[in-house]
Amino acid sequence: MSFADAIAGFAAVLRGAGVKAGAAETGHALRALTLVDIGARDEVAAALRCTLCRGAGDLAVFDAAFAAFWRAPGAAVATPGDAPPPPGSRRVAEAMAAASRQGEAAPPRPPAESASALEILRRMDFEAMGAEELAEARRAVGRLAMPRDVMLTRRQRPDPRGAAIDMAGTWRRALRDGGLLADFARSSRRQVQPPLVVLCDISGSMRAYAPMLLRFIHALALRRRRVHVFLFGTRLTNVTRALAAPDPEVAMQAVGACVADWSGGTRIADTLHEFNHVWGRRVLGQGARVLLLTDGLDRADAASATADLGAEMARLHRNCTQLIWLNPLLRWSGFAPRAASIAAMLPHVDIFRPAHNLQSLEELAGLLAATQGGLQPTMFGQPPTDRKRHNANI
Repeated sequence: MSFADAIAGFAAVLRGAGVKAGAAETGHALRALTLVDIGARDEVAAALRCTLCRGAGDLAVFDAAFAAFWRAPGAAVATPGDAPPPPGSRRVAEAMAAASRQGEAAPPRPPAESASALEILRRMDFEAMGAEELAEARRAVGRLAMPRDVMLTRRQRPDPRGAAIDMAGTWRRALRDGGLLADFARSSRRQVQPPLVVLCDISGSMRAYAPMLLRFIHALALRRRRVHVFLFGTRLTNVTRALAAPDPEVAMQAVGACVADWSGGTRIADTLHEFNHVWGRRVLGQGARVLLLTDGLDRADAASATADLGAEMARLHRNCTQLIWLNPLLRWSGFAPRAASIAAMLPHVDIFRPAHNLQSLEELAGLLAATQGGLQPTMFGQPPTDRKRHNANI
């Protein structure tokens, strides 16, 4: 294999791991290598890093791929026994395995069997999945069609087919034409994506669901603007910047590094109070929608804490356009809000949905894709007009 073929193979591994290193980047890498000492490993790595990576999110994957692809034959990468694998290592290993199998014929799989397996995976509870099923579910979440919901604003933009007449634009056009008013300029209302605020519970009771929900949120944040993500257990943590990495493995490691109360207790009232008073004015505006991901089981279930929880939920509901509560407990057909904390939260929710399998995440993506005006809030299948009466009965 020539050196150029090796560089092309390395770029193919990077592409398989999620780095957008195409033919143009490969050509730039080959030209950059003519300007450095090929015998110096650090110089080669720096030249390839500068030409094959497009942003800071690709660096961790590149380092893992470079260490695995350019190591000596038969050499093993030494890592401490208790140290976590480097970011991006799993994706790199999968990409290199796929590249090695490229020339092999894969055994055919019956379409009916694969479709049946996919349907079983869609309906399987995250808590019941094994390691291989969770890996396949993570890949399926990355392939979901994410929403691009928009809402109309009061601001106008020039539009030749707009319904409104733009008088200012009409006069400017007439001045350019020497005062001749030949035609009217038209305009239409601007469309923007409303902010989406996510509050995700990472307490012990949510340990089977929070990681997969975070994968969904990461995929959503990569395809949608203005997504603000907060995690809470016993405290509130803003992880919006940590989820900005394009590689999901790197993003999850960054989230784990900045969150100190993973799989601990739950203090929903206190964390909502902190969000409402510290972050509410910063992120709740311009038609913001809120996703609340929690089972609603608060450790502080006393009467005073329940009253505080209801007040904080009411304030959160007033400050957003729509409050959607995703609760894994709804996977049970006989679910009833017997816990005082759940009963205190329900009256202030527009939509109450389950979030325990891939099918529920697909339905959530479709729900978020609906426009603000066309979305019909539901509660336990009840129409919006019956929601308050239904909450009072339960």
